[in-house]
Amino acid sequence: MSPSPPLSEAERLARLRLARTDRVGPVTFRQLLERFGTAERALEALPDLVRRSGGRGDVSQSMEEINRECAAGDRIGARLIVFGDTAYPEPLAAADPPPPVLWALGDARLMSRPCVAVVGARIASAGGQRIARGLAQQLGEAGHVVVSGMARGIDGVAHAGALPTGTVAVLGGGVDDVYPPDNADLYRQIVEQGCIVSESPVGARAQAKDFPRRNRIISGLSRGVIVVEAELRSGSLITARLAAEQGRDVFAVPGSPLDPRSRGPNELLRQGAILCEGLEDVERAFSTLRTLREPTPDNPFSDAPDAVDAALLERVAALLSPTPTPRDELARAAGAPIGAVAAALLELSLSGRATLLPGGLASI
Repeated sequence: MSPSPPLSEAERLARLRLARTDRVGPVTFRQLLERFGTAERALEALPDLVRRSGGRGDVSQSMEEINRECAAGDRIGARLIVFGDTAYPEPLAAADPPPPVLWALGDARLMSRPCVAVVGARIASAGGQRIARGLAQQLGEAGHVVVSGMARGIDGVAHAGALPTGTVAVLGGGVDDVYPPDNADLYRQIVEQGCIVSESPVGARAQAKDFPRRNRIISGLSRGVIVVEAELRSGSLITARLAAEQGRDVFAVPGSPLDPRSRGPNELLRQGAILCEGLEDVERAFSTLRTLREPTPDNPFSDAPDAVDAALLERVAALLSPTPTPRDELARAAGAPIGAVAAALLELSLSGRATLLPGGLASI
């Protein structure tokens, strides 16, 4: 298959604007591109789509705001990468759904090299920190880029161990949001020797809702995720779950059952994670690594009507519940073609009456 032509600058800015539009998350963004082909055409159609499904006004971000975001990125030397750019990392493009936009500070080419994530407890033991640093050094020397979240503990020492060979830090806030503040020196080193990346606008400060998105990027960039110390209810286990959903390998470093920080990795091992005691375990798994899951090639909008019938719109809305339901099941219940139902769900999501989820699911 021949590579797609580079996006025009107008389309790149349109994709940023679409990604920043109210109620357009990664799933809706991808479906709007599938339905209309370009972000420019999707933005033109947006006001009518919102009105038809009961919403009001133009929900798209203003160009003034977009220009301010780009100017803020330019001031700190950050690079904007939108879905569809030639620089967009291929493993992340295979995620369901991929982040619509990324800001990168430092060497963005590192994201396109083979990556492995090393994550774990913020309050880590001395032994856990030694293991994480050693693993990061070994992975880097073997040609892997180490990805983590620049948190205290395991994340920080993993980045530090991989600095000479390449590391990527994924942040919840903007690429200029140094969090936690005591990692300021590490942050400066990663900017100089590695790459800082975020889905959030430059200048944004991290909030609790941003960390699941950050974790999804960590796993999406990586061929595998290694968990070194984590309690049962932790962000590291969320990253491991996301990795499994994305078709990545999950590794766990075993620990003492007397230490609560070992409960997370030990539980992952019970669930089928790969035991990791060193580089050899990672290399052995990668030697038989399955192909990363590709996005489904089927475009549900290939037979979608230009305008959704108002009666069908309400029929689909009535079928939704808090329980995520597959799109094809909704189509059967509505007695309508899947393309028409997909278009109805897209319009309902833009007016806040539906939530689109990965895997072709929808809920209220």
